[in-house]
Amino acid sequence: MTHNSKTGAAFIAGGTIAGAGISATVGGMGLAGGFGAVGIGTVPVVGAGAVVGAAAYGVFKGRAEGDAAAYGAIGIGAIGGAGVSSVVGGMGLVAPKIGLAFGIGTVPMAGIGAVFGLAAYGIAKLLDETRTRETPPQVFDRMEEKILQMETYSAVFELDALMELEAFLTGEDLNQKFAALEVEDELQMLKTELHKKAQTSPPNIETEVVSLKGASPETWKCVQTLRGHTAAVNAIAITPDSQTLASASNDTTVRLWNLKTGKWLYTLAGQEEAVLSVAITSDSKTLVSGSVARKISSWYLDTKKFSRTLFYLNSPYSHTGFVYSVAFNPDGKILASGSADKTIRIWGRYTGEVKRTLNGHSDAVLSVAFSPNGEILASGSADKTIRIWDLKNWGQSHIIRGHSGAVNTVTVSPVRAASPKGFNQTLISGSTDTTIKLWNLHTRELLKTLNGHSASAVSVAINPNGQTLASSSTDGIINIWNLRTGQLLQTLSGCSPVAFSYDGKTLVSGGKSGTIKIWRQTFGSDESILEFVPSGEWWEVLGVEKTDNPKDVKRAYLRLARLYHPDVNTSSNAKAGIQAINQAYREYRQKINGQTFIV
Repeated sequence: MTHNSKTGAAFIAGGTIAGAGISATVGGMGLAGGFGAVGIGTVPVVGAGAVVGAAAYGVFKGRAEGDAAAYGAIGIGAIGGAGVSSVVGGMGLVAPKIGLAFGIGTVPMAGIGAVFGLAAYGIAKLLDETRTRETPPQVFDRMEEKILQMETYSAVFELDALMELEAFLTGEDLNQKFAALEVEDELQMLKTELHKKAQTSPPNIETEVVSLKGASPETWKCVQTLRGHTAAVNAIAITPDSQTLASASNDTTVRLWNLKTGKWLYTLAGQEEAVLSVAITSDSKTLVSGSVARKISSWYLDTKKFSRTLFYLNSPYSHTGFVYSVAFNPDGKILASGSADKTIRIWGRYTGEVKRTLNGHSDAVLSVAFSPNGEILASGSADKTIRIWDLKNWGQSHIIRGHSGAVNTVTVSPVRAASPKGFNQTLISGSTDTTIKLWNLHTRELLKTLNGHSASAVSVAINPNGQTLASSSTDGIINIWNLRTGQLLQTLSGCSPVAFSYDGKTLVSGGKSGTIKIWRQTFGSDESILEFVPSGEWWEVLGVEKTDNPKDVKRAYLRLARLYHPDVNTSSNAKAGIQAINQAYREYRQKINGQTFIV
């Protein structure tokens, strides 16, 4: 590339950057006229910046070379702009965020046309210098494609321009609205919060399967997606032989799958409401589930036959609230259940009778987990606390406070070989405050706080090797951590819940749209990894429900685009991934075409 061509590229790049800066500062804009009203978001403004940059280069070249063709381009463009004005009529441009509104008549349109004429001249000169065979329209198309890619980075400026334009057109006093002190305070608080998160949390722009520097060579790749549920998957349990997977769903069923082949085996149906929790005994003979219907149901796993419903005394229910969590102790003889009624109940597996009710939490019990020796039960609650229960004397031993939000999930690490008494065991908790916290189970000392999620952490799982932790959040992100160092090893695109197989070689994740992802452990260089490429219906690719509102769908699209965008994801299948994501979102846009809401 010659010096002049580099200069031309710099003009265009500068215009593009300026357009992005203007969009970030001014916010959403709108264009209104006899044709109606349209919103002007980040992409059009960035594109306009690129055009102005090309026009500036046209002026630079025209003056330097004294080329009369530059004046001809200006004239042709001005005539074209005036012609557009005569056809379309008067227009108005508004920017509600800064209280700006002005009309665009024939003269301004002629000026805009002149700028486009100069831009075409500038690009023509640039093509001559680079000796490319592309035509000016082809170059503009290529520029547009790159600009469209930039939309994935503009989620933080995602203001709905048409909604603001509608407010302006209905006569709302913009100056009063945007000058109000309380609005300014809220904006300043939001900026401060965003800045704080940027300083304290790792960026969410991560490749799906590329490990960070210094990480273990261990890598997880998605090898299969299981489809069968018709609603969100809430809980997952795996048999100790790592052969069978059980998934509980909002569709009121528990499905059984062959974990090795992904083949559907059986559906345990008959529950009245959504199934929130599931657990399997260590001998793989019994499966229990807890549901919105306030009941705990039990099945014989080998025959797939219903066993019983666990009733509390003479009540027709197991609890008086949703049963959020169920867990068997290591020998499978005792079942613990946590409920929205704020209690934990301990049941005998064989008798189905309540042995004990543990009271103490002041809000819903969202998660329960046994220690490997079965003598300690940990519980997490919406009251923002973790409670440690000593099952030897059925008494509460300690309350752990440290989260600023509901404790959605708890689990306990396996006993380390070097510590036969288990005194180095770790309790892990995930919270609505977006953090994962590691505690010494016996001293209750806070060991580490893992800051890597940007949304509520709702599920955690420890690899049986005791070295790796998986955590998932409501924004569809799974983080893989080195449990010893707290280092973030990998970021995966997947939903809650998460669970490791007992052999440690498989990670299972569930989530929206009723799908389940199977991840396998691989070792070696990045070149040998065959990364996951999203596939399926548009809602499966985007990881949303078919009935989700347009803003949630767009948010999911932007999140996935950041993960797969080739500019930040160097994996071999990144291009195929972003194409699949774009196609899914395109299908969604076509589906809602003609409807009144805005995406």
